[in-house]
Amino acid sequence: MIDKLLEVEFSLNQPEVKKINGYDNINYIVKTSTNTSIFKTYAYSEELLAILEAENEILLHLSTSDRNTFPQPIAFADDNYIKVIEIGGNVSICRMLSFLEGKFVGDIASTKELSYGIGAFMANMNKRLQGIESYVLKSRSWEWDLQYFPLNKKYLQYISDPHDRNVVRYFFMQYEENVVPLLPGLRKQIIHNDANEWNILTDNSKVSGIIDFGDITYSQLINELAIAITYGCYDKENPLEWSLKIIKGYHETLPLEEKEISVLYYLVAARLCTSVCNSAYAKKMEPENTYATISENYAWSMLYKWLRISPIHAENAFRETIGLTNHKKQEVIEEIKRRHQYINPVVSLSYKDPIFMERSAFQYMYDKEGNTFLDAYNNIPHVGHSHPQVVKAGQKQMAKLNTNTRYLYDVLPNYAEKLLSKFPESLDKVFFVNSGSAASDLAIRMAHAHTKHKKIMVMEHGYHGNTQISIDISDYKFNNPKGDGQKAHILKTQLPNTYGGKFKDDNAGLYYAEEAIQQINNSEEPIGAFISEPVVGCGGQVPLAKGYLKKIYPEIRKQGGVCISDEVQTGFGRLGDCFWGFEQQDVVPDIVIVGKPIANGHPMGAVITTSEIASSFGKGVEFFSSFGGNPVSCAVGMAVLEVIEEERLQENAKEVGDYYKSLLIELQDRYESIGDVRGTGLFLGVEIVKEGNQETNRELAHHIKNALRNRFILISTDGPDDSVLKTKPPLCFTKENAKEVVNAIDEILRDYYQKILRVSGV
Repeated sequence: MIDKLLEVEFSLNQPEVKKINGYDNINYIVKTSTNTSIFKTYAYSEELLAILEAENEILLHLSTSDRNTFPQPIAFADDNYIKVIEIGGNVSICRMLSFLEGKFVGDIASTKELSYGIGAFMANMNKRLQGIESYVLKSRSWEWDLQYFPLNKKYLQYISDPHDRNVVRYFFMQYEENVVPLLPGLRKQIIHNDANEWNILTDNSKVSGIIDFGDITYSQLINELAIAITYGCYDKENPLEWSLKIIKGYHETLPLEEKEISVLYYLVAARLCTSVCNSAYAKKMEPENTYATISENYAWSMLYKWLRISPIHAENAFRETIGLTNHKKQEVIEEIKRRHQYINPVVSLSYKDPIFMERSAFQYMYDKEGNTFLDAYNNIPHVGHSHPQVVKAGQKQMAKLNTNTRYLYDVLPNYAEKLLSKFPESLDKVFFVNSGSAASDLAIRMAHAHTKHKKIMVMEHGYHGNTQISIDISDYKFNNPKGDGQKAHILKTQLPNTYGGKFKDDNAGLYYAEEAIQQINNSEEPIGAFISEPVVGCGGQVPLAKGYLKKIYPEIRKQGGVCISDEVQTGFGRLGDCFWGFEQQDVVPDIVIVGKPIANGHPMGAVITTSEIASSFGKGVEFFSSFGGNPVSCAVGMAVLEVIEEERLQENAKEVGDYYKSLLIELQDRYESIGDVRGTGLFLGVEIVKEGNQETNRELAHHIKNALRNRFILISTDGPDDSVLKTKPPLCFTKENAKEVVNAIDEILRDYYQKILRVSGV
């Protein structure tokens, strides 16, 4: 039927017709002995008919001066360029366009010269489109126009991987923050809107033409460049570097404005997100249509590379490319002085060369200078920095209601129920506070109220917070040379450390427990509470020896005391094998303290305990916390639990943590200075020692920490001599991230020892 139609309408004699699929229409390549054309058909709608008529007007305008660069509309027998025809029982919009010769950019090797040419070509075309008016195109509102990027949110549900989905959500959030406020002030005109590698033609490695104006729209001019960058760079190892050539070519033909450059990073991300959202939807709706998802893998690859590029660095690179000076850098030294003008230096800073942070995303942090840091250290942003679901939950609830617990609101019991479902049945009451420190304080008060005993047994090197009660029970604080010393009601027991301690075999936990039990039995007063972390962070990331708590807990309870597990650092799936650290010891505490990751950095903490202990505490004065358990905190906490489940972050901590630890153990085999690798999941410690013995090597540990900082990787040090590298990254950390950290440590140690050899003349 198509053959006959073409013969009648275009006077073609026995044309060769080949059907090809488009994104949302059916096209045909039409060949005769003298000519090649493209016959295009679309399902009829009045809106589409108007858009196609507008597109044809644009093509006719462009082809008046250049018939070989842009497709030229070809008239039907009645001299119209568009016709509504019934084909195969369906009413279709039909039109014919000239065929442009040339190779697609996607079929030839990329060069920087070609990238420059793409930018220059798009700018030249945009210059020719300036001043053309089309009310039809101005009224067009759809997902592929970057000014309407948020319309793609409805497709998020079709992205199968939850972390992928949340990365896209993150860029939606960044678009709304950084682009939407500037949209009204950006230049607008008609743009092609789809400069991908299968629409741009080349001849002798130069851009010769462009096809497929089906996405043409009236939008911000900078969107044209963002789209060209996306498709020109999404298959490149270093997309930012390649983007600069496209920008340069564009700017030298059609100068860009400073405010356009300021949003370009986010617009490129938006186009990538638009692509993956629509690909996900297309796969669901039309799994057979591979055309719709042909670029999906490239888009995902670039999106993750783009995430790692600091927006500040990208903008500075864009600015330099078009001859603008970079934004004035705020000097770190001056900022430190300004900080200390108002904040006492006792509030310390990390690293010899402190970092001036500006933004963050998942496992990355971006400083003021545009550097991207891989965060292998911060356990507080548990599910990832600036996680969009957590941010949205807080924003949404803050806009709705935030008050104190003297009123009824459903998010409090909803979150309490969800949180308690993660604990053994006996732990069925929760008290919300504002931090882990406040939770430690409250836990000790509860222990006193329930047992009536003041004596507290604490762990060597333990740390439980910054309130006075918390400091009193924290050996890390009271035993510091500047501390107040151990108080009379505090009984300290030895850290059951199987590396640096006196017991090292499989029964070490039992031996350490026997000594602790002797202390308990020798105590002149009954012990009201025993508190310990399952992995003692300030002791050097030391897991309690196996079986230790199983022996200690019954002895404490014989005294009438209660057992407290401080899960502020170890909880919420970080250890991989279990959701809470106490599970590794096969015990159930009477009180659990949580904080830090509970709300991904939002100030929140909680004490979880039994009904019996809660009842004892309830007999005293009323407990009230103005902000503990407020609606916003509960909404944020709920979002954290949902993300942990949705993204299977405990499982990720297990898988990545096992891999990470195996790499560190391989490194230990090569360097005698690595004395021990310990921990589970994404809570690991690396003991740095002097060769030939287990003597701590604080100097080398600090050298590694600061050398990693200079390589834009964040870890820290801890332990009694501050000689243990500690790594406890956000749970979205990947195997690639882990390998990057370990490779960097390997290089640092290799360089360190080579320098020693050079100095010694060996």
